Amino acid sequence: MSTRIYLPSRAAEDWRDLLADPQGQWRRGYSAMAAALSWQAAEGSLPPEIAALLPPAPELLLALPEHKVALPGGTRPSQCDVFALVRISTETCALAVEAKVNEPFGPTLADWLTPATPGKTQRLASICELLGLDSPPSTIRYQLLHRTAAAVIEAQRFGTDRAAMIVQSFAQDHRWFADFEAFASLFGKAPAGGEARSAPLPCGRALTLGWATGDPQFL
Repeated sequence: MSTRIYLPSRAAEDWRDLLADPQGQWRRGYSAMAAALSWQAAEGSLPPEIAALLPPAPELLLALPEHKVALPGGTRPSQCDVFALVRISTETCALAVEAKVNEPFGPTLADWLTPATPGKTQRLASICELLGLDSPPSTIRYQLLHRTAAAVIEAQRFGTDRAAMIVQSFAQDHRWFADFEAFASLFGKAPAGGEARSAPLPCGRALTLGWATGDPQFL
């Protein structure tokens, strides 16, 4: 088990060694480097496209790159590209960020459940309980489910008032937005790009979902 001591970053390159595959993932035009450059350029604040989804005047308290969140069932955690604690007016929010460029959201629920092992069955049941979902369609992307669950788990652990999962997409053609839209529609009307919507969770907190278009200068 890794120690829970975090060191401050001085430049985007400090994020590199935290990646699951530093050699393959750390490249210009890929989401890992784009997100690192974007967050470092914000100089202690949220990237502006993310801040715009969390009004009024959100304040970044803490950001953790490649933050791993344990989930029930199996041993593989949900690894958030960025996890942040944010103050929004008088409330606090646990924010999980999924960065994207050209990469899809991974397998659909149907593909991930093949085969449907006891661990996977337990994990899906736990995620659905956290998010207040009965039976998500098999076409939903599993990554969106577990990344959102990670935000809720950390909201409970840190005692924040709200949870949020935001896709920070640097693809200017809004690639894979349809997958996000299908997922977000499970909680009500899905937000458009550059918008966010909130829905109540079984734990009593509000969950915010949003799609932020990142600045192409970081590609």
